[in-house]
Amino acid sequence: MMIRFKTKKQVILIYYLWVWWSTSFCVIAGNDSLKAGERMVANSTLCSKQGRYCLLFEQRSVIWKYDNNYNCLVIEINTSFDRGSVIWKYDSNQPIDISSAVLSLNYSGVLKIEFQYRKEIIIYSSPQPINNTVATMLDTGNFVLEQLHPNGTKTLLWQSFDYPFDVLVPTMKLGVNRKTGHNWSLVSLLTPLLPTLGGFSLEWEPKEGELNIKRHGKVYWKGGKLGNNGMFDNIPANVQQNYQYVTISNKDEDSFSFEIKDRNYKMSPNWLLSSTGRLASSKGVFGNADVCYGYNSDRGCQKWEDIPTCRKPGEVFERKRGTPVGDNITMEDNVSIGYNDCKVSCWRNCDCNGFQEYSDNGTGCIFYSWNSTQHVDSDSVKNFYILEMPVKSDPNHHGKRRWIWISAAIATALLIICSLVLCITIRKHKYGLKEKKVKRKEKEMQELAASNELYSIKDLEDDFKGHDIKVFSYASILEATVDFSAEHKLGQGGYGPVYKGILATGKEVAVKKLSKTSRQGIIEFKNELVLICELQHTNLVQLLGCCIHREERIIVYEYMPNKSLDFYLFDSTKKKLLDWKKRFNIIEGISQALLYLHKYSRLKIIHRDLKASNILLDGNMNPKISDFGMAKMFTQQESTVNTNRIVGTYGYMSPKYAMEGICSIKSDVYSFGVLLLEIVSGRKNNSFYDADHPLNLVGHAWELWNDGEYMQLIDPSLSDSIVPDEAKRCIHVGLLCVEQYANDRPTMSDVISMLANNYELVTLPTRPAFYIRREISEDETTPKVLVSDTDTYSTTAISSSEIKSNK
Repeated sequence: MMIRFKTKKQVILIYYLWVWWSTSFCVIAGNDSLKAGERMVANSTLCSKQGRYCLLFEQRSVIWKYDNNYNCLVIEINTSFDRGSVIWKYDSNQPIDISSAVLSLNYSGVLKIEFQYRKEIIIYSSPQPINNTVATMLDTGNFVLEQLHPNGTKTLLWQSFDYPFDVLVPTMKLGVNRKTGHNWSLVSLLTPLLPTLGGFSLEWEPKEGELNIKRHGKVYWKGGKLGNNGMFDNIPANVQQNYQYVTISNKDEDSFSFEIKDRNYKMSPNWLLSSTGRLASSKGVFGNADVCYGYNSDRGCQKWEDIPTCRKPGEVFERKRGTPVGDNITMEDNVSIGYNDCKVSCWRNCDCNGFQEYSDNGTGCIFYSWNSTQHVDSDSVKNFYILEMPVKSDPNHHGKRRWIWISAAIATALLIICSLVLCITIRKHKYGLKEKKVKRKEKEMQELAASNELYSIKDLEDDFKGHDIKVFSYASILEATVDFSAEHKLGQGGYGPVYKGILATGKEVAVKKLSKTSRQGIIEFKNELVLICELQHTNLVQLLGCCIHREERIIVYEYMPNKSLDFYLFDSTKKKLLDWKKRFNIIEGISQALLYLHKYSRLKIIHRDLKASNILLDGNMNPKISDFGMAKMFTQQESTVNTNRIVGTYGYMSPKYAMEGICSIKSDVYSFGVLLLEIVSGRKNNSFYDADHPLNLVGHAWELWNDGEYMQLIDPSLSDSIVPDEAKRCIHVGLLCVEQYANDRPTMSDVISMLANNYELVTLPTRPAFYIRREISEDETTPKVLVSDTDTYSTTAISSSEIKSNK
């Protein structure tokens, strides 16, 4: 029956009567529980005892025409990290009227959502009435409905963990309940902006003991076998090292869940299945079905049998900025399909060469043919995805290749013959010298083994007991580095040289010899090692061990095969190996590591020497901060410290620290800002000068920003890969980080948020703190402006009094 109201006053009166009834004739829920007869109204929350998670009605602020359907009953994280992130939603296919929604538990044990004008939504109802029930929000993130018995026991009736959405939290299960037949699996969203269900699911396969990512039931990605080391084969070890997996297989259930090994772990441990089929956590990516095309089996991808004949191995969809212009365009305005539906449809259509989302919320498709992608409107801010064609083979390629091999073989044979003749000639001359050198080395090693070195090793091992620090003998260090030979030297740091070493096990390591002129004593050296050992982050170089022999103090680190960032960034040829995607990944990795040092490590740590040469790159070009010889440590309660010994590298030091010795986390933020501008421009901070304006890079960036010409700052070698919006955001954030006053600079939490989100940055940078080179004429003895004129690679330690005397 339709009720009609004659006036607006009647509607308003009815609404207030409903609010009065819903709050007067019921009891409002307590802090963490909803007892029989109690209600939770739309503007209230139900939070767990320790406040980690809260149950509430979420009102979505969506601008599209169908936004009214996306209000949900959700569970959100309520801790400092990831506050407001949703880990569970109740059936988003049933819309909720947020203005009158009430969650209630009646005396018959029925848990439901009531409305003023709509039909109620039953969450749980038993065939028979149940007395003495209570619904509780737990600190695990689970919302449970239980029946309480007189003997103090409880019976679980319903729980949110049985109905996962797109987030897996510790102790939540994947698999199947054998008693009820109920399946536990994650389901992705259709798009990041809409809470409707998408096509990807994360499931546990009990027979194979594997995690699978499926799209509409078809396996795209597998996690591999769970090995004896407690890790899955196809998931990077560094991503899963902090997780403890739990598998159950019995008559009641076949399930998988995980727990956190380190109870003091501060970052979010939850796993998220994205709308594109990527499974990730704060530690990194577990698996990505978006890179699986059916022809490849790397990184856990699964091969298909029904690949279109027109598609060849190597073809992938690449993201581009802009909108293709042409006539051969097909559109599909359908709110029930998203990015991956468009991608699969284009992949299976041999006439399709690219696609784009139709709507701003990521739904619908626009398909392009090859001809329509020849012209692109580069002014458009949208992304489109184009199928990159493999390089066509040359019909004469195999013949040419055969002659190349024959020529190479002949040249190699001649070279070997000549080398043998030369070796035979000089071998007799060198043999005597070599034999003497071997005997001398054997004698030195015997003397070393006979010394009191073993006592020193045992002493160190006792000091480091309980810490994962290996103590190496000096003899093993000499053997690994071939007596610290020049051929093994990797570089020269501020606190001593670094060598490449190969241990007896075959493992490659980096060996740093601390300078004998260092003021650091044995106790400080040991304390530093213990601290660095406890720093566990994927973007920090891992400490492997140490060695102390007489006056020698040696640190052994993991070996980084791709050297340091400056090796590529400031070289006109090698910088081309760093496209924009790699550079942005490096920026994100450095920022995450700094946030960990400033906020989430046991002690607040200020690096004080953040620069390109102290950013090492692993085999995948991922960044790792190194060289903690100058790091300053204090408790989380301390915010600043005043030091008389100022260390670091000019050009990267904030003015407050360089002038007055006042050090804080904002000192590292300033250094990060300089490094960020260097990464974007591909130039050193102290190399960006011209005759009319002798400014450093920071000053040059500021002038270009003021003139609206900031795009001129971008490294020309990035022209083919640059994402203009991301580059502009990086320059903006870099200038905010180098503000003159520390309080005006953002924290690293703010930096990560600004870099990761696409919202417009409203805080505008002001004139930064930058130094101008000395300009001293013949008759002048005092510089006009305090400047930094030291080499970027030189590391300087001076006292604050020495600086002030130059003012």
